[in-house]
Amino acid sequence: MKSNKNKPDAMLKFDNEQVSVHSVVTKYQGFFKMNEYSLQHKLFSGEQSQLFTREVFERGDAVVVMPYDAKQDKVLLIEQFRPGALRGDDSPWLLEFIAGMFDENETPIEVAIREAKEETNLTLCPNDLVPMMQYLSSPGGMSERIHLYLAHFNSDLVTDGAIHGLPEENEDILLHIVSRTQALALLTDGKITNAATIIGLQWLALNYQSLSIQ
Repeated sequence: MKSNKNKPDAMLKFDNEQVSVHSVVTKYQGFFKMNEYSLQHKLFSGEQSQLFTREVFERGDAVVVMPYDAKQDKVLLIEQFRPGALRGDDSPWLLEFIAGMFDENETPIEVAIREAKEETNLTLCPNDLVPMMQYLSSPGGMSERIHLYLAHFNSDLVTDGAIHGLPEENEDILLHIVSRTQALALLTDGKITNAATIIGLQWLALNYQSLSIQ
């Protein structure tokens, strides 16, 4: 059997320089946008691909905040209606973390602080926020990048069962303070189906011990 120790050196050799975008045509423009890209890219064989088209949903980037009280080992979940979850037989009310899109010229930290206040009345400062990761939501057809943060907070200052959200944005958000083990049980039982929340809780399951000793 051949050794695989140098395998990472053979991965991800290409970048944007190997893609030629011939045209971008906007097919739909509303609150979100749908663009059609005509492009070519280098193939692994070294040749050039044929010219082809792909439609990309351009919804902008977003920030997700996972509030975690390391002293009491608790997390803050929010519950709200999501129209995209109407498809299927499950409830369109989802358990999630704080999340929101960028306003013009905002940094990820600024989005995190603003959304925490709007959705949960939680006051955060930059030092409360720990970058967890960035990831692409569904890059086969969408350009959105998610910035995921952990937020240190005092769960005693948040009322379990409180309702928040901006009325002008038709937000109706219910707060749930749960233990880390309860949150992970909800995940295991399939009660949490939001991708960012699943990723955040899995990260917490791997890293909570290092957070508790800080």
